[in-house]
Amino acid sequence: MSKPDFDLTGKVAVVTGGGGVLGGSIAQSLAMAGVKVVVLGRSPENILVRTEEINMQGGEAMPVMSDVVDMQELICARSEILKKWGTIDILINCAGGNMPGANINPDQTFFDMNTEEWEKVLELNQNGTVYPCMVFGEVMARKKKGSIINISSMATYSAMTRVPGYSVAKSGMNIFTQWLATELAQKFGEGIRVNAIAPGFFIGDQNRAVLINPDGSYTERSYKVLAKTPMGRFGDISELNGLVQFLCSDAASFITGTIIPVDGGFSAFSGV
Repeated sequence: MSKPDFDLTGKVAVVTGGGGVLGGSIAQSLAMAGVKVVVLGRSPENILVRTEEINMQGGEAMPVMSDVVDMQELICARSEILKKWGTIDILINCAGGNMPGANINPDQTFFDMNTEEWEKVLELNQNGTVYPCMVFGEVMARKKKGSIINISSMATYSAMTRVPGYSVAKSGMNIFTQWLATELAQKFGEGIRVNAIAPGFFIGDQNRAVLINPDGSYTERSYKVLAKTPMGRFGDISELNGLVQFLCSDAASFITGTIIPVDGGFSAFSGV
């Protein structure tokens, strides 16, 4: 029996949102596994810093500036990548996020929600996943080989207070992941796989104010989260990297259309 092939050496990966905390961690992890990494994002400063960090550590990365909801910019980015490295093997859609106006705070009701920010959250998380899949996935379709990983959320498993915009956006992305996995496998063969990972609760820039008080103590919401997390702690952002590398590799050759939680048991626990 042959051993599973986890080797990613020489593959080319595009990481959208690569200048952020989540995307940056994944980009760095892939680079340390021998992947040539495209750090793609809107902020020149952020993607340059991340690229320099990777290259200084012995990895190979290139910064590419592009807005994930602008098809023309993505097409230009694809041309730049193909000119330098000739192919694209992996796409990690880390670009996404929430906006305050699409949340419902404890002193608000649904009827107070800012519809403009609701639309921006849906566009960023849904179109910001669909458009890169169209542009970069086309390269994979032509060669009938590749792995796409989208980033889901615990907010899609059951109704979570405060975050209707983000919950709806990520839920739409889930069904798109399953749809695209089916579409590509049926029309371009078994070599192209599409999956999603659903991070549990990790303290990052976007949710820090909700989970951590100014004095560094946990908020009431933090205690509610930890009470429903069997492992009793928040995750470390690096704990996503192992699953990402596995799903990118040929060891996961029969895995497509899945949404896999990395959550310390949060999604499995009923609370009783």
